[in-house]
Amino acid sequence: MTGPEDRAERDRKDCWRALSNEEFDALLAGFDPCQRTMLLYHWRLHARAEQLPPPGDWRLWLIMAGRGFGKSRAGAEWVRQVAGTDPNARIALIGANLPEVRQMMVEGDNGLLACCPPHWPMPQFEPSLRRISFPSGAQAYLYSAGEPDSLRGPQHSHAWCDEIGKWDNSSERAIMAWDNLQLGLRLGVNPQVVATTTPRAVPLLRRLVTQAERPGGVLTRGRTQDNASNLPASYLLNIAEQYAGTRLGRQEMDGELLTEVEGALWNRALIDRQRVEVASEPPVRVVVAVDPPASARGDECGIVVAARTESGRGLVLADASVPKPSPERWARAVAEAATQWKADRVVAEANQGGDMVASVLRAADFHMPVRLVQATRSKVARAEPVAALYEAGKVQHVGSFPQLEDQLCGILAAGGYEGPGRSPDRADALVWALHELLLQDKAPPRITMM
Repeated sequence: MTGPEDRAERDRKDCWRALSNEEFDALLAGFDPCQRTMLLYHWRLHARAEQLPPPGDWRLWLIMAGRGFGKSRAGAEWVRQVAGTDPNARIALIGANLPEVRQMMVEGDNGLLACCPPHWPMPQFEPSLRRISFPSGAQAYLYSAGEPDSLRGPQHSHAWCDEIGKWDNSSERAIMAWDNLQLGLRLGVNPQVVATTTPRAVPLLRRLVTQAERPGGVLTRGRTQDNASNLPASYLLNIAEQYAGTRLGRQEMDGELLTEVEGALWNRALIDRQRVEVASEPPVRVVVAVDPPASARGDECGIVVAARTESGRGLVLADASVPKPSPERWARAVAEAATQWKADRVVAEANQGGDMVASVLRAADFHMPVRLVQATRSKVARAEPVAALYEAGKVQHVGSFPQLEDQLCGILAAGGYEGPGRSPDRADALVWALHELLLQDKAPPRITMM
């Protein structure tokens, strides 16, 4: 139902937007400076309906839309509204990293400070304290999603999370940051979070889409074209000519969450088709495959446990990968996985520090045979025959391994990687494991791309 006040506001907006530039200038000329400022910074008068907070007692408002839609402005204006009406508000501002929080969310063209009318009492931004103090008494604090422990402990009543798709999904940092925020979101009567982002099929964003579609959540979708009146016509024409109809255009302009990467060797339907809760036959051989990080504090260490059955079927049993580990930590993780699954061998890539695997494992009091393998072909060349095994129904996932499966679905047949993180470390470990179990001394099958 639409009340009289809603209809009156809609009518005012319609009249406002119907004005030509000349008529608008003439209108402003009839007001004094204070009135002009109030008119120019009256957000509800300028905003489109989808940029305004939804009604009701929602907890999560997810704005997932194309570039230039006005997501950041909507988030900043919501924060300003909260701070102006609730002097006790404690608001978390979270971005991919602290420089982006400051440059985009706070000081950007559509950031929090730019939304505040000049010459009025302005919020006080204290960069050294990562704090913004509002005239009402409300306060906002800056956080990096790359430092999830910084959100462990602080309490908040509200939060604005920007560009969720850019948060560090190479490990569990993004999910840890979100979970720590939720656990501390306990001040006030109705704690709320606004998340603004361009779509990207990363685990956290897929989770938030599901959450926003449930009771207590609101999902707003949109396209770049929705904000055409505030974007240069030349820009819209240029991006339409280059990207309209492409996968990138659908994601970045149309705001579609594309869960499948075009041209990937794996897709989720293929993996789901091979998924079982319990293996139909017991394994006769188990290996732990390791894709070690290139440095002592490199990216993830991919650790995957796989097995072969008597009939020659491959089983993916566990993903024991660890993010940014020390050599001692990943060696301990390998030893624990091997012990738990009664593995008979560790397979480790020698190219990325694999030569030290044996010595590191020995230092961890681990005596299992280790086979070092050399990557003489590209990742795609190694992965193709393994993907063919999936197509042939010869590999099963015993359970669900979301992060591993996200990486598999990002490996492109034409070369390259478009999954979470910088490198598919978990997927590489899986490929080494299944090569060892199913493809040793066999001519590699090839995938024919139709």
